[in-house]
Amino acid sequence: MSNQQDIIIKALEFAKEAHAGQKRFSGEDYIEHPMAVARILQEMKLDEATIAAGFLHDVPDDTGKTLKDVEKEFGREVAFLVDGVSKLGKLRYPKTDFSVGPIELRMAEPVDLQAENLRKMFFAMAQDIRVILIKLADRLHNVETLTALPEERQKRIALETLEIFAPLANRLGMGNIKGKLEDLSFHYLYPKEFEWLVKNVKEKYEEREKYLGRVKPLLINILEKEGVNPSDVHYRAKHYWSLYQKLLRCEMNIEKIYDLVALRVIVDNIETCYRTLGIIHKYFKPLPGLIKDYIAFPKPNNYRAIHTTCFCLEGKITEIQVKTAEMHREDEFGIASHWAYKEGIDLKAQRKKFAWVAQLSNWQKGVDNPKEFLDSLKIDFFKDRIFVFTPKGDVVDLPEGACSVDFAYAVHTDIGNHCAAAKVNSRIIPLSQQLGNGDVVEIVVDKNRKPSQDWLEFVKTTMARSKIREHLRKKPLRESTGAIFRTLFKTHRAKMSSNAASLIIRANDRIGLLRDIAANISKLGINILSSQLKSPPDEPVAINMKVEVLNGEELKKLLSQLKEVKGVIEIKPL
Repeated sequence: MSNQQDIIIKALEFAKEAHAGQKRFSGEDYIEHPMAVARILQEMKLDEATIAAGFLHDVPDDTGKTLKDVEKEFGREVAFLVDGVSKLGKLRYPKTDFSVGPIELRMAEPVDLQAENLRKMFFAMAQDIRVILIKLADRLHNVETLTALPEERQKRIALETLEIFAPLANRLGMGNIKGKLEDLSFHYLYPKEFEWLVKNVKEKYEEREKYLGRVKPLLINILEKEGVNPSDVHYRAKHYWSLYQKLLRCEMNIEKIYDLVALRVIVDNIETCYRTLGIIHKYFKPLPGLIKDYIAFPKPNNYRAIHTTCFCLEGKITEIQVKTAEMHREDEFGIASHWAYKEGIDLKAQRKKFAWVAQLSNWQKGVDNPKEFLDSLKIDFFKDRIFVFTPKGDVVDLPEGACSVDFAYAVHTDIGNHCAAAKVNSRIIPLSQQLGNGDVVEIVVDKNRKPSQDWLEFVKTTMARSKIREHLRKKPLRESTGAIFRTLFKTHRAKMSSNAASLIIRANDRIGLLRDIAANISKLGINILSSQLKSPPDEPVAINMKVEVLNGEELKKLLSQLKEVKGVIEIKPL
C-alpha cells in the first residue's frame, strides 16, 4: 500500500476516533457524514490530500482535536485544506423570511453580512480551489440528508444551495454536482411546483426513455456502418430544476422540450465528433437553428459538445449530443476531473479555462457597496452567459442581458468611454439593446463622445457600471454649476436677499440635469441667487439653491414646476 493510500486510511481512523459517540440530527453516527463527503471526493477522482481533508473537515470545530493535531498527523497541506473548509463552515446564509411564500423569499438580515461571507468564500477559492470542491461535496451530502432538520433550516440551507453553491458548481463546470444540488433544493423550496413537475413529466420521461431505447441500437448500427465506433452511447434525463426553468420559458408546454431525455454519443476524438454529426444529419434531418457547436465555442464553464436536434425515428424530434470521453468527464466533474490525470495540479495552469476564479479576489475589491456586490455577483458570475464576437472573430463572454456598452468596456476601457454607436451583425442598433448569443458586434468610436449617466440604466456588468461612474465622478461640475447658472444670475441679486428662499433638491444625476432645473426656474421669471451641488458616490446629487421669490404663491408654483424635471426625487424648502 502506498504512502498516499496510507494517508486516506489514517484520516478515516483519525476521524472515527475524533467523532466517536457523536450523532447527527437523523440519529446516525456522525462519522457517516465525513465518510460520505470523502466518497464523493473519491468519485471525482481527486487527490489523496483532498480526500483525507474530506474525512477531517469537521474535526477542528466539532471534536476535541485541534487544527494543530491535524497538521501534526497529516502535514501542512491537509491542515490548510481542513482550515479553509472549517472557515467556510462558519459562514451562514442570512435569516430568511419564508412567510411570504417560496416565490418571494426575502432576506431578513442585512446584506452586508451576506456579502462579507461570500467575499471570504471567494478568497478561499482563489487560494486553493480544492477548498471549494470539499465544500461542494459537504453541501451535497447535507442537502441529501435535509429531511431530519426543522423546516426553517431546510429552506435556509436549500436557498443558500440554489443561489450560491449550485451556480458555483456550474461555473466550475461540474454539471453532475450542479444538477443534484438544484434538484434537491427545488424539492424543499418549491414543494408544490416540484410535485406538479414530477407528476406531469414522469410518464413523459418513461415514454422518452423507451423511445430512445429503440433509437440507440439504430444509431449505433448507422455509425458503425459508416465506419464510426462510438465508445459509448447512452441517454440522460434532464434535471428537474433545469427542466422547470425551461418550461417557464416555453409557456409550460412540455411538448416544446426536445431534450427532456437526450442521447449522448461518446467518440474518441474531436475529428470524429464532427464526422459523427455529418452522419447523423445524413440519416436524420436536423431542425434549423438547433445545432450548437460548443466544441468550437465552449460555454464559460468550459462545457464542450455538439448538440443537434433532429427528426429521428418515427419523425419524433430528438436531441443528440456528441462529445469525447474527456469532454464527458469534464462535464460531470469540471475542474475536479483534471486531478485524475495530472499530478500536483496548479490553479495557475487552469487560468485560461477558469479565469473567473482567479479574478474573484481582484474583482470584489473594487465593489464597496454590499448590495451592489451581491447584485453584481449574480450578474457577473452566476447569471447565464452569452458569447458575442468582435469583427475579427475574437470571443467576448458576457452575462445574458448585456448590451453593446457592456461589450465595449469588456474589450477596452477607452472603447467603452468613447462608444458612440454599435453595429450588430452589420446593422446599427440602439446602445441599450440586449445582445444575443453569437452576435458579431462592432463599436463605432468617437473621441468626442463621453460616457452618459443614462448608460447606467441599461448596462449589466460591474466593469461597465464602475467605469461609467468613475468617468462621471471625474467630469467637472464646473460646466454645470458655473457656466449654466452664471448666465442666469442677476446683477441685483444681493439686494433681494430679504425675499430669498432656500431649497434642497435631491435628484438622480444625469447630463443636462442642472440645465433643465435652471431653465424651469427661468420660465417663471425667478432669479437664482446662489447654488451648490454635492455629488456623493453612488447616491443622488443634492443641490442647495437660493432663489428670489416674492411670496408663498410664487414659491408653490416653483416647487410644482421643479417636480416635473426628469430625475428630481425630492424638493425641500429650508
